[in-house]
Amino acid sequence: MTENEIISRVLKKERAAQVQLYNRYQTTWYMICLRYHQSKEDAQDVLQNALIKIFTKLNQFDGEKGNFKSWSSKVVVNENLMFLRKKVRSFKVDALEDVLFIPDQVESALDILSAEELTKMIQKLPPGYRTVFNLYVIEGFNHQEVADMLNIGIGTSKSQLSKARKLLQKQLETLLQE
Repeated sequence: MTENEIISRVLKKERAAQVQLYNRYQTTWYMICLRYHQSKEDAQDVLQNALIKIFTKLNQFDGEKGNFKSWSSKVVVNENLMFLRKKVRSFKVDALEDVLFIPDQVESALDILSAEELTKMIQKLPPGYRTVFNLYVIEGFNHQEVADMLNIGIGTSKSQLSKARKLLQKQLETLLQE
């Protein structure tokens, strides 16, 4: 059954189609949530809220404008951001002058990391770093978009990304030494 057929059946409130759609994307959605949260409980809470939004707003999905995976992933990212705003109230940001900018490097060591190992490394980042890293590197937003979403300055977005990369690089070096 095609994705469009499943979606049309979900819109008709067919329970089996809802289960099928959930089973198809549950791992993708959950992995997005895990990247934004250190605890599995928070990730599961956000996923639950995202699922409610996905299924109640599915009639707003337009297959002509994009694919379902992208649309639903954006819903999940937005739910994560809303959760973080409520939970954290504000992201801890460091002064721009404290930032050591490091050039982008292609790190071949990333090739040996599993998705689970990389997710665990991202989860160890402080919330502000983790959120900016996810939005910029994983989700593909630019610094202006990240700044607008998080209500921070562009310089702060760049600073948080730089520091996130630096911490991830330290974690990677530690992992490779083991």
